[in-house]
Parts: sequence; C-alpha cells; structure tokens
Amino acid sequence: MTRSATNRVTTKANRRDFLRQTAVVGGLLASGYFVQSVATADSRSPNEKLNIAFVGAGGQANFSLGQLAQHNVVALCDVDESRAGESFAKYPQAKRWADYRPMLDEMHSQIDAVVVATPDHSHAPAAARALRLGKHVYCEKPLTHTVFEARTLARLAAEHKLATQMGTQIHALDNYRRVVELVQRGAIGKQRTSVPSRSVRSRWG
Repeated sequence: MTRSATNRVTTKANRRDFLRQTAVVGGLLASGYFVQSVATADSRSPNEKLNIAFVGAGGQANFSLGQLAQHNVVALCDVDESRAGESFAKYPQAKRWADYRPMLDEMHSQIDAVVVATPDHSHAPAAARALRLGKHVYCEKPLTHTVFEARTLARLAAEHKLATQMGTQIHALDNYRRVVELVQRGAIGKQRTSVPSRSVRSRWG
C-alpha cells in the first residue's frame, strides 16, 4: 500500500485513535491493524474520542469495553441483563438496549463505531446493519457463517468507505505478523501442509 493510499484509508477511519485502539483490543482480545502498519499518533483531544455502541455487553464484550474505556461508550446492548450487569454498572451513562436493531436505528446519529461481541449467529447481521448506517465496525470471530455473508460485509465496507476489523485472538500482534511475512517470503521453503491445533483445556473452548 502506498503512503498516499494509507493516508486516505486513515482519513476515512474518521478518527486515528480508532485504529490505535482496535489494535489494542485486537492484540489483547484479538484484533490488530486493519490497515497495513498504520502508525497512529496519541491524542487526547476531546474530538478524537469515538462514540461507541456495543452489541453484546457481557463476557468477551466486557473485556473489549475495558480496552476502549477512554472513548465514549454511548450504548450497550445485551439480551442477558445478568451477564451484562458488570458492564451496565461500569457505564451507567450508556443507554441500555436488549435489541441492537432499534439501538442502531434510533441512535445512529450519535454513534461513530460499533463493536459486535455476541454469540456467533448474530455477528454478520449486526455488522451489516451497522455498516449500512455508515458505522465503523470491530467484530469478533467468526465474522460470518457463509461466503455470501462475508462478501456482503466486504461490499458494504467498501461502498461506505468504512474501517473494519475482525477479532482473531492475538494473530494480529507483531510476532504473528512477522511469522506470516517470513512464510510468504519463502523463509521455510514451500508450504505443503498446515496442521491446526487448539487446547481442549482452554477456558475459551
């Protein structure tokens, strides 16, 4: 990506802090830069803060909230008030919702970006609705269930010139990115086989 192209994408992201913070959220809870190595300056100007809505407020979303605490959390949506109770208590100024659809429809003029951290089946519908309303989106994995859904989200993001990021559990940190670069440059020769693995003992399942 050329320097001019990077600058255009950064500008479209609306506020540079969003890039930096999604990297923090992604690195620790799974995101990363959604623009190639975009360097973002630290800023504490009030107009650099994003107004963020959360679709999902308990569990993983609670951790995401902690990483974006310096921004304005304006809305929290969760169908389980008990599970989301800690987040509701921590952000009393945020308007509470049980359905993300009216939340986005009624508050879209007050929202800059949306974090989707719900059970898997609602990731694509929630992200698509936010994108159609012109909101930047950070969405936990899996992004979609079908190729059609993935292509739809990609098209919406491109049409509206929005910044997007999918959480991939630390795989956007520098060490993982460096490994990808090495493999792509042929450091270990031609890759013939990939063997995925995970720990069944992990609390993440």
